Amino acid sequence: MTTFDLSRVRADTPGVAQVVHLNNAGAALMPAPVLGAVTAYLGREAAIGGYEAHAESERAIEGSYRRAAALIGARAEEIAFIENATRAWDMAFYGLRFGAGDRILTGAHEYVSNYLAYLQVAQRTGAAIEVIPNDESGQVSVAALERMIDRRVKLIGLTHVPTNGGVVNPAAEVGRVARAAGIPYLLDACQSVGQMPIDVRAIGCDMLSTTGRKYLRGPRGTGFLFVRSDFLERIDPPMIDTHAAAWPARDTYVLRPDARRFENWETSYALRLGLVAAIDYAMAVGLPTIYRRVQALADDFRRRLDAIPGVATRDLGRERCGIVTFTVDGKPADEVNATLAARRINVSKTTVNGTRIDMEQRGLTAMTRASVHYYNSEEEVSAAADAVAAIAGG
Repeated sequence: MTTFDLSRVRADTPGVAQVVHLNNAGAALMPAPVLGAVTAYLGREAAIGGYEAHAESERAIEGSYRRAAALIGARAEEIAFIENATRAWDMAFYGLRFGAGDRILTGAHEYVSNYLAYLQVAQRTGAAIEVIPNDESGQVSVAALERMIDRRVKLIGLTHVPTNGGVVNPAAEVGRVARAAGIPYLLDACQSVGQMPIDVRAIGCDMLSTTGRKYLRGPRGTGFLFVRSDFLERIDPPMIDTHAAAWPARDTYVLRPDARRFENWETSYALRLGLVAAIDYAMAVGLPTIYRRVQALADDFRRRLDAIPGVATRDLGRERCGIVTFTVDGKPADEVNATLAARRINVSKTTVNGTRIDMEQRGLTAMTRASVHYYNSEEEVSAAADAVAAIAGG
């Protein structure tokens, strides 16, 4: 698409005729080409057999690595397809080595699944987890990170865009600190890939995990992991199979030379091709175009919400994205969300259990989370704000 055409992308998105979908940070509405790719492949599996359909589509499946790599500025051999972002993140993190006294630095916005993994490894090994303070804007403080660096730091793990708000953490600035100190850097980008341009070389991360179901508009049960080529040998995959390694002799195995050592043999190629179709669709629209529109819609929504008595938006940071969190005085998030759902407006709830450190620091237990995407219309944003106003005034 040379210019953004809202009518065309909405025509490609059957779900917009059914709902106002402001839950794109949960799972976005798939465009028709994505649904078509999945169902077409499943049709071939049903018609000729699973192995035979795989063989028939081998070129497209092999090309999926190049497409995912192009999306984030990587090389094909640095990509592994994993069934979701959490498992992609796990395959990288659990392959690193920690010992007593080692330090893991992470942000206050770190997602629960990541932090649980830190806790498990810390309890197993004696490593310490330390939270990097935020700056005055509410994003991770690069200056504070620099002051925390010493020889005992073995990992910087950062969530690029948290699940509970619109802040965009300064991933590239953190990357410069990590590179200068020679510290491994793992970036959770599940809320940012597909929403904004991502370039792993510019960011400077050694590892990046992401999902297909959120801003990429792919199917659920998809994701991928990036591992920088010259970092591969510093990770020992936590589990391997016949796809990840060869078995040349009874007492020997040899890992694949590329990132596919983190994959397993059995996977859904129908979902993989759906994810590729989603990547192609996003790149055709253009990631800079997508991000400009997402930010404009989110900024408009925040302005409308901030004008409603009794409603408070809760997003932090210097740069903000398409996630808009808010609270309504006297109305629990569950009640707000249920009332919106009755009007066919999809949102979600974010709680202290998902991002405990940040939420506890701010004295919050639950918020309504709305997340816009480029296929949302200005009229939908206005209608959602009017519905929140009715709830606040009720």
